[in-house]
Amino acid sequence: MATKSKSKNKKIESHIAKQSSAAQPSLVKATLAIVQKDLVAEFRSFELISAMLVFSLLVIIIFNFALELDIKTRQSVTAGVLWSTFAFAGTLGLNRSMSVEKDRGCLDGLLLAPVDRSSIYFGKAISNLAFMLIVEAVVLPVYSLLYSVNLFRLDLLGVILLGSIGYTAVGTLLSTMSAQTRTREILLPILLFPVAIPVLLASVKASGGLLVGAEFAEILAPLNILIVYDIIFIAVAFMVFDYVVEE
Repeated sequence: MATKSKSKNKKIESHIAKQSSAAQPSLVKATLAIVQKDLVAEFRSFELISAMLVFSLLVIIIFNFALELDIKTRQSVTAGVLWSTFAFAGTLGLNRSMSVEKDRGCLDGLLLAPVDRSSIYFGKAISNLAFMLIVEAVVLPVYSLLYSVNLFRLDLLGVILLGSIGYTAVGTLLSTMSAQTRTREILLPILLFPVAIPVLLASVKASGGLLVGAEFAEILAPLNILIVYDIIFIAVAFMVFDYVVEE
């Protein structure tokens, strides 16, 4: 009788576990749902993208009038100007995306949802990356027109993608931390820029090398830094996001 009751209890426990696992969405489904929610909400208002676009275009126009240089010199400063624009516009977007979730109470709703907390991080990181890529897609042709520099190269676009992934990966984690504070607009840049220095310097070095026609051996080191940086910070954010979002 005891063995029968034990086997029956095990069957009931396994049945409950199956039901709970079926009711709880998978990591991929929950992540895609968060991404869809962010994109639909943004495309209805365009609050975040419009602010990032205006800021980015203003920066490159100011640089265009401030740096009256010849074509060769402009190619040497293009990488620095581009990544300065992307970094500041990306910080503006990261700060805004998490503060809106906190102010509207959406972050509490996401934390109460029966999903893995990591899906919240990946959903917000992919959304922030999408917003940053949209801004970059507008900035690149405008910059090419103003500075007479061809930026539509697959190798350069690959470097921009790697740098954007690393920047949004660490930025999403730190923006979640700063969103819990009153001085989040000031705190996020203070936290983000020192940590993002490796990815920004490597992106500038790789982009600048490609634009001036440097050999691949000179670009290989910053490319390796970008790849390693992306992998490390995505893994770190995956492991610690559950603790960060609880604070």
